[in-house]
Amino acid sequence: MVSFNWLFAISTVAVFESAIGLPLIEPPKLWVAWGFGTWLMLLSYRIAARKFLASARKAGFNQRRVVIAGQTQLAKNLVQRIRNAPWMGLEVIGCYSKSVAHNSACDVPSMGDLDQLIADAKERKFDKVYITLPMTEEAEISRLVRELADSTCTVYFLPDIFTYELLHSRSENIAGLPAISIYESPTQGVNGLVKRLFDVVVGSIILALIAIPMLLIALAVKITSKGPVFFKQNRYGIDGTPIKVWKFRSMTVMEDGDKVTQAKKGDNRLTPIGGFLRRSSLDELPQFINVLQGSMSIVGPRPHAVAHNEEYRKLVNGYMLRHKVKPGITGWAQINGWRGETDTLEKMEKRIEFDLDYICNWSVLFDAKIVFLTIFKGFFNKNAY
Repeated sequence: MVSFNWLFAISTVAVFESAIGLPLIEPPKLWVAWGFGTWLMLLSYRIAARKFLASARKAGFNQRRVVIAGQTQLAKNLVQRIRNAPWMGLEVIGCYSKSVAHNSACDVPSMGDLDQLIADAKERKFDKVYITLPMTEEAEISRLVRELADSTCTVYFLPDIFTYELLHSRSENIAGLPAISIYESPTQGVNGLVKRLFDVVVGSIILALIAIPMLLIALAVKITSKGPVFFKQNRYGIDGTPIKVWKFRSMTVMEDGDKVTQAKKGDNRLTPIGGFLRRSSLDELPQFINVLQGSMSIVGPRPHAVAHNEEYRKLVNGYMLRHKVKPGITGWAQINGWRGETDTLEKMEKRIEFDLDYICNWSVLFDAKIVFLTIFKGFFNKNAY
């Protein structure tokens, strides 16, 4: 992450230099030395600091003992995360629940009920308390917080938002009030600028490479069938805003209304070269124009016809969350085989599952990985007609 952030920083400086036409650092060799040297120092500092803290905590310094109130799935999740991050210097010594339990569901020793927790906190048997009781236990949570005020323990409350299917959840502070997002786009703020920069740079390079093949395809479309070369169809963009998606025309009809029939094997509406264009995804090439316009991204959930959106949003839970990012020319679902005709509800559910997984785990490196895999997996597909 340090390397990526520093790369982004020096790229911004380079763009700024180009914009004002005045070099900030002369000569160029000094610029390179500054960029590489600073990156090396930042990286060395982070590695050294982490190793020092790990060694100190392994020797027993700066180690904090923590307990958990509540034997819930959230508590179990918390224990696993703490154990997977030993550099945090936290040691889970046990958990407490509403009633005394002999076996802990959190894979840590059970230390008694909540009254015992309060007593142990006042005797300073641990440093931190994480309250993971379900939100239905509001009265118990309030009592626990009130009683723990008579101790010197640090107290955290983890709301059981994992009851919901989170989409790139994050926290923020609104004038002193903490808030946690349930559904959020990963491309907000700086992330959005980074993704846009990736789209413009990579999209421009690809468009330059495919310009002549696109010209030949356009000529073939015009010669082999009557009608326009391009087909522009209404789709949903980011946050459901309407966009026009460009494609090479591959059918003798151009459906774009309340009912859109998906292409099927042996579909008689296909033009002489339409089947090949669709199976090879060459009909999607004009969407790089959409990318440069800013209505689409190179990587993202594939845009569906508006009629299909309105149909499946009623059938698939969380369907519309795929519109929390820009639609893409290729996507995580497509390279995993979920493209083409969705003749069953299960197929659409699997596509949405991969779309939401992409949004939850988005990064520029993930985008680059998908672009790379598309070269080998994303063009030809037996399910595309």
